[in-house]
Amino acid sequence: MSIDVAKHKRGLLERLAEGPVICAEGYLFELERRGYLQAGGFVPEVVLENPDALAQVHREFVRAGSDVVEAFTYYGHREKLRLIGKEDLLEPLNTAALDLAHAVAKEVRGEGPLVAGNVCNTNVYHADGQTDSRIRAMFEEQVGWAVERSADFVVGETFFQLGEARLALAAIKRAGLVAVITLALPARGILADGPTVVEAAKVLEQDGADVVGMNCFRGPGTMLDHVRQIREAVSCHVAALPVPYRTTAEHPSFFTFADPECDVVPNGRPFPTALDPFQCNRYEMAKFAREARDLDVRYIGICCGNSPAHTREVAEALGRHPEASRYSPDMSKHFAFGTDPSLDVQTLAVAEKL
Repeated sequence: MSIDVAKHKRGLLERLAEGPVICAEGYLFELERRGYLQAGGFVPEVVLENPDALAQVHREFVRAGSDVVEAFTYYGHREKLRLIGKEDLLEPLNTAALDLAHAVAKEVRGEGPLVAGNVCNTNVYHADGQTDSRIRAMFEEQVGWAVERSADFVVGETFFQLGEARLALAAIKRAGLVAVITLALPARGILADGPTVVEAAKVLEQDGADVVGMNCFRGPGTMLDHVRQIREAVSCHVAALPVPYRTTAEHPSFFTFADPECDVVPNGRPFPTALDPFQCNRYEMAKFAREARDLDVRYIGICCGNSPAHTREVAEALGRHPEASRYSPDMSKHFAFGTDPSLDVQTLAVAEKL
């Protein structure tokens, strides 16, 4: 089956040549919060079980300013389906996710958002090469469905080992598609198989990646400097999609957070369901987007923990005015903190007591 797409739609590289492209990610966390996906396994069964819920998240991110509808096939690979005993759903899940992404993209009038296929970390890669053929086959079948369903490009993301990222990239390039490859940097500061993210980004560029960069694991505070170094080291486009959490030198990734003020979190580990106290506000994410743009990073987004409000603020920080900006904050008419001259003066005077 082939999806008809608008012939006038510019491709990813054309758009990047003109300026920033915003990509909203974060479907796993958002759909888990909404009660459509189970934390832990994080298998995107929602694609088949509750497609309307997924479509709504796609719509909200596009409405907030995302230039990309990313098909929700993250963790929709053979290994994850095997874990829950549902390998028979692998192809239906992938093709349905791609079809749904196209359907939402086509709802947008004029030049619509791009539709991206997606492959990701398999969590069974071994650097000794023993798993290469198995993982190569997993990537090739997912990329194959992205080709069949006319994806505009494919994102290969959250790779914490360079070797696995290279296998994903090779599958995407063999299929003739534009490849965005993003790395997730562990807390110790190097990838699990040894290289730094800068070294890995250079290898991936040499392998043919169209966009290289970072996503997930790290928030703005511990990602930006690495992104800056990648931008200085490669000539291709660079991506930056942090998680919206206040990671620090002490807690470089959201896996490492501890919350000593709270004694009810299972196993004492805030990740992944008790990260609320560490969340960045929308303005912090806007600041990151501006800083990334000023480095000439053009593929900008937010990963796990993202919300439409975060994405809208990023879009506005980059000079956009998406549909959701109609409801951007305006405190001028607030009963206590507003400035509208028609507000009740006596009520305004109570503001300092609230």
